[in-house]
Amino acid sequence: MAATGDEAAAMDSISRIPAAQLAALNPTGTSSGPGEAPVDGAENPAVVPKKPSTNSDGGVETAEEAVEPAEPDINELCTDMFEKMSVFLQGELTATCEDYCLLENMNKLTSLKYMEMKDISINISRNLQDLNNKYASLQPYLDQINQIEEQVSSLEQAAYKMDAYSKKLEARFKKLEKR
Repeated sequence: MAATGDEAAAMDSISRIPAAQLAALNPTGTSSGPGEAPVDGAENPAVVPKKPSTNSDGGVETAEEAVEPAEPDINELCTDMFEKMSVFLQGELTATCEDYCLLENMNKLTSLKYMEMKDISINISRNLQDLNNKYASLQPYLDQINQIEEQVSSLEQAAYKMDAYSKKLEARFKKLEKR
């Protein structure tokens, strides 16, 4: 016999609920139809509890849709995704950690270079002080050298003057001799 109207809607809602609830809704135990397969619990294993109806239609209850469990492929895919995300995040954290280790090593090397440069500058400063002290101790001798150089310069000028005067005298003497 074909279902019409309200019976079709009731059958549709019955086909969405498990067999245990089907027996409660259909106490006579008749099947839903000649061309339809019987509904069993293996098709819809997860059952959402039925809410009590507040309908005033004389005790007609409505069923909620059963929530299907996640397919095993989705569970495997989720597990695989979480594992790969874990590996990715671990790699990111490792890379960041390695960057900080590299930065730390670079800072240590830079610090060592600055310490070497400090030692070199201290040695240069010490040597410069020694040279300044030696220059200060040689300053009187340098002053004497400058005085001697001035005296030699004045003697040279006097020698040039004497040479010029002697040449004049020689020229006069030759002139007087020719007469």
